[in-house]
Amino acid sequence: MSQSISEIRKILQNTDTADLPSFIERFEEDTRSGVQKLVESASKQLEAYKKEYARIFEMRRFEREYDSFSCICGIDEVGRGPLAGPVVAGAVILPKDANILYINDSKQLSAKKRDELYDIIMKEAVSVGLGYVANERIDEINILQATYEAMRQAIGKLDPQPDLLLNDAVTIPQVAIRQVPIIKGDAKSISIAAASIVAKVTRDRLMEEYDIVFPGYDFAGNKGYGSASHIDALKRLGPCPIHRRSFIKNFL
Repeated sequence: MSQSISEIRKILQNTDTADLPSFIERFEEDTRSGVQKLVESASKQLEAYKKEYARIFEMRRFEREYDSFSCICGIDEVGRGPLAGPVVAGAVILPKDANILYINDSKQLSAKKRDELYDIIMKEAVSVGLGYVANERIDEINILQATYEAMRQAIGKLDPQPDLLLNDAVTIPQVAIRQVPIIKGDAKSISIAAASIVAKVTRDRLMEEYDIVFPGYDFAGNKGYGSASHIDALKRLGPCPIHRRSFIKNFL
């Protein structure tokens, strides 16, 4: 007796991506229209998986190009532009065979997807380093130098130490390790993309905590960036301890 369409649908729902070809082969001769739709759905899922796998393979091209280095680290930062809060840098060493699907520039991902990928990266990474430079230091030395300082902090926390750095567009001063700056690297290198996600999720969560400590500015929503409501609150309430004085002087 043949299986019902609802039973076959449940089989598809419980089928891992790697087993989709077997599902298709098993049911493609079933002429019922409902089954054919499920086979078509499985085929689309398989095609999407292949496309994503090819994209991730391309995102590893710099890692393959520099494969002779034993320990490759991706570096990125988040928080250059906000009016409040720290700049945060992430440094991530992934295993050489890392294939984390759907990883991308953190700005291209939803908050939910970033959180999911953050957990995977933290689990699979050889090492993760984070650097924080607070608003007072940003005001003291300027945002570019503060970004470099956060990156050096992040590198210093890695164990093992890398012998090659893949950076998102910049060359970090006062670092002896060989560096490869890559324009739009967070969309071209799996290591840099991983660093961008770790830095973004870390900073976003920190700003959500600051929202509780300093209510009224909607830091949980705007993450310290200069949204209209944030600027309005700044004018009404004045600055709080995490505002960057050098960034907000035009609004006060």
